[in-house]
Formats: sequence, C-alpha cells, structure tokens
Amino acid sequence: MALPLLALQNIRLSLGASPLLDGAEIGVGAGERICLVGRNGSGKSTLLKIAAGLIASDGGSRFLQPGATLRYLPQEPDLSGFPTVLDYVFDGLDAETDGHRARGLLDQLGLSGAETTKQLSGGEARRAAIAKVLAPAPDVLLLDEPTNHLDLPAIEWLEAELRGSRAGIVLISHDRRLLEKVSRSIVWLDRGRTSRIDRGFSHFEAWRDEVLEQEARDAQKLSREIAREEDWMRYGVTARRKRNVRRVAELAGLREKKREETRDARELQVTASSASLSGKIVVDAKGIDKAYGDQVIIRDLTLRVLRGDRLGIVGPNGAGKTTLLRLLTGLDQPDRGTIKLGTNLAVATLDQQRAALDPARTLADTLTGGKSDLVEVGGESRHVIGYMKDFLFRPEQARTPVGTLSGGERGRLLLAAILAKPSNLLILDEPTNDLDLETLDILQDMLSDYAGTILLVSHDRDFLDRIATSTLAAEGDGHWVEYAGGYSDMLAQRGVAVREAVVARKPGPCGAKRVAEPGAFSFKDRHRLKALNTEIANLQGEIAELEETFADTDLFTRQPEQFQANMTQLAAFHDQLGVLEAEWLELEMRRESVDS
Repeated sequence: MALPLLALQNIRLSLGASPLLDGAEIGVGAGERICLVGRNGSGKSTLLKIAAGLIASDGGSRFLQPGATLRYLPQEPDLSGFPTVLDYVFDGLDAETDGHRARGLLDQLGLSGAETTKQLSGGEARRAAIAKVLAPAPDVLLLDEPTNHLDLPAIEWLEAELRGSRAGIVLISHDRRLLEKVSRSIVWLDRGRTSRIDRGFSHFEAWRDEVLEQEARDAQKLSREIAREEDWMRYGVTARRKRNVRRVAELAGLREKKREETRDARELQVTASSASLSGKIVVDAKGIDKAYGDQVIIRDLTLRVLRGDRLGIVGPNGAGKTTLLRLLTGLDQPDRGTIKLGTNLAVATLDQQRAALDPARTLADTLTGGKSDLVEVGGESRHVIGYMKDFLFRPEQARTPVGTLSGGERGRLLLAAILAKPSNLLILDEPTNDLDLETLDILQDMLSDYAGTILLVSHDRDFLDRIATSTLAAEGDGHWVEYAGGYSDMLAQRGVAVREAVVARKPGPCGAKRVAEPGAFSFKDRHRLKALNTEIANLQGEIAELEETFADTDLFTRQPEQFQANMTQLAAFHDQLGVLEAEWLELEMRRESVDS
C-alpha cells in the first residue's frame, strides 16, 4: 500500500496539567477528502496546526512525504506585511509556479489583486487566503473553517473547487452541506483521541451515536466489574486479601480506566427567555428604497413579516443584508417608502462581528453587567456560574477576559447574553460562525421551538433549510425577492444556482451582478434528465456494493493491494457521482422554472 502523503501518529499535547491531545492520529493520501470533526475546544485547530508543522507536539510523530507540497488555511488569515492582495497571494507560490492560476482564482473570487490588504473586509481577506492556498495546486490541503465570512456564491464555488481537487484534503467546518458534498472520510476527535470511518459526512451522526452507545455499554460493564472487585475487597477472607496483591492492583487499574473513559457529558442548555406576544404584524414595509450615493442597496421592496415567521436573508457580501436588517428593525430609515413596526416588540440581536462583547471585560461581568453575581434570565435571578455551565463554560472561566476566548466560546457567550433577555423578535446575523456541529443542532432545536419571530442572515445552507419559513434573496441592482421555504426551496423556485454568479461577479456597488435568466428546457434536456436518474441510481448501487467490502476489517492486512484498489475505485465513483448530481440539479431546476 502506498505511503500516505501526511501522517500524524500518537500525537500528544497538554495545556497546563490537562491533556488536549492523547494519541490522536491522521493519515492523508492523494485524493482523500477527510473532514475533521469534534466539539469546540476538542483540539481540532491545534491538531491541524501540528499537521501543518506550525507547532510541535509533546509526543508522537509527524511524517510528510519527501517532495510533497502542503498548504494550510488558518481560521484567521494574517495579511499584514503585504501591501496588496496580489503580493500576499504571490508570496505563497513556489518559484516555478505560474502566476496565471493565482490571477485566475482571484478573478473568479471577485478580487483584482490590487486591493489594499489593510482595507479588506473579512470576506475579502478569506477569499484572498483561499486563492493563496489553492494557487500552487498543493499535494495536501489543510483547511480550518474555510467558509467563515464567505457569501453563498463563494461557498458554492469553493465546494466545486474542492470536489475537483486531486489534493489530499483535511477540512474543519461547521457547514454541514459543504461536509456532505466534499468529504469521503471522517476523523472524529473526542477527548484527545481520534476515530476514523471511510464514509461521507452524512453517515457521521449515526456512526457517532453507535460509538457512544457502545461506550455506554462498556462503561456499564466496567462499573459492574468494579462493584464486584470492591465487594471482594470488603468481604473477602482477610489473609487472602493480603496475599492477592495482583487482584488489588487490578481493581486500581479498573478504577483508573473508569476515570479515563468518563465522557464529558456536558450539553449546551439553550433556552430563549420569552417576552409577551408581539402584535400579529411584526414588520410592514411598503415600496422602500435605500441607497448610499450611487450604490443602490434596496429598490422598491414591499415585505410583510408576521408573528412567528422565520425570514432568512441571503445574498453576496456587500448586497446590503445588514443594512436591510437595520431598516426592518427601525435603526435606519428608508430613502423612500414606509416601514411600520408592530406593537409590543422586544428585540434581541446577535451581530456577526460580536461587537456587543468587550474584550477587556470578564465573562461573568459580560453576563451580569458587573453589578453582582446574579444574571436575570427570563425574569428570574440565577447565579452566573450556574448559567455559565448551561453554555459549557467552566467555573474558573468566570474571571477570564473575553478577548482570550476562542471564536466558538465568544459565539456561545454572546448567545448566553442575548438569550437571557426576554424577547419576541430575534435578529440573528451569521449566528453559526465558529459554533460546532453539536451546538448548532441544539441551537436549531431552540429556534424551532421559539415562540417569537426570527430575522436570520446566514450563509449556512443547511441551517437556513432547517429554520427559515421563507427566504429573501438579493437578486442584484437593489432588487430583493422573497421565496417560500429555505435555501434549497429558493434554488428550486429561482431556477438557477447561486454558484453561477460567482465567476461573473466583479466588485461593484452591490457586490454582484444580476444572474441571467435560465433558458428553455428542450426535449433533449428532458430525455437527459430521465437518463440521469437511472445513471445515478446505478452508480449509487455500485458504490454501496463497494462500500460493503470495507466491512471486512481484515481486508487491509490480508489483501492490501485489493484494499487500495477498492479505495481508488470508490473515490472515482464518488467523483463521477458528484458530476452527475451537479448536472441533474442544473437540469431539474431549469425544468421546474420552465414548467412553473
């Protein structure tokens, strides 16, 4: 079997007295696409930095195949020291690498390269960093939350690029849709150790639950063994107890194993404090316009938001989503038209910049206002330590400055702060940034049960599908259109994929050009769509048969060549399936658009 391009074995790392990584392992071969998953704080980003060679582990080994090239995308790219985007991107190229690919990538991502790095938005800096790591066509790509601050067209573009890449990829992301489309294998980091399954992300949660159920059964069995040994220690013959040193040592070993296997069972306790009901009509906007100089943000928008609605707002960066939120909540006034807000509104806001958080203030003072050790939650007083625990913070973090928290911890803290306020209207501007998948699941459940109204700006397609009852999409030139349902429903009704817009997009007043209307749907197209259904079903059957061969756990040791051949064939099948599904999706959306 061929050597992996990159391999980490038995990686150990401690932060103070606590082990963060304890025997973690990853192996990446050519063309493999691995998603690295785990809770916030589990050490995913640290493990990726060790893989990139940026930090050293306390123990274990790192192997990078001689001659293999590796590129790493951090969560927060640093462009300081480079005057322009082009200088930054070209700094990452090897001497023999042609710069045409770098310029082409920047163009596709809506950047010219002449932008000054000090004046870039978060989304522009992220796109520049993506161009930098993709341009050299490396053998290994390590990507830490690559979709943060990206708009939907850029996310769809990146997804297509990764699916077509021949690099071995390790990807950390909270974007379920991206993980489902890109990944072929999963590495789960939990309590410092890694487990791997060579299946796509759609299988992760079922597999994880099976692993945890088996752990629970093993823990129950271990508890019974300890109870039996303790009973023998208490009631066994004294002389025998003194002589049987081995059995005493075994009991100590069982107890130690029990301590090591104890899972962090903490779970986020997310509950929104409810205010009294608002009026039936929450926002009533009629014929509103908004522009800044020549930049038209909103043109002749009429929109009504009713109590209980969950309105998703989507569009490219720069389209004016935040401006629209400010108008709909009365913080700004339109240039023309009227906006009437409903009665008895109690608003709670989470902004994507986390501007409500003072980095110098402690976690406890942020929640209490610095006046006491109590926080008001839904009209009741709770001790701040207890409330912190609901959001997975440890008691010793109470006096920690906010500026030292990780991105995920800051996201949880802001959620804790705004959900303590009684509200009947939630304004959520990119709430999923930096949150882990388990936290997102719990947040989604809370929002589904929320009795009030939600205005949601998000680039997370799966999150929009689960939450939004309607989606307001920027169509360019200040035009906004409301579609029933979530993101996938919007695509079906719109009849064109958002990723078609990213290549044609150039920096402009609104950040995007309007997408061209879809063409007619011919008899040939209908015949091809029908044939695609058959081809996809047949290919899925072949994939399922091939995946069954991996159920034989001895195949790798008994027939390594056959194992590798099966892996290669499976990767080719998945690539072929991705191409067919993309073609099917395009034809299906065109058909629905024409038929409607």
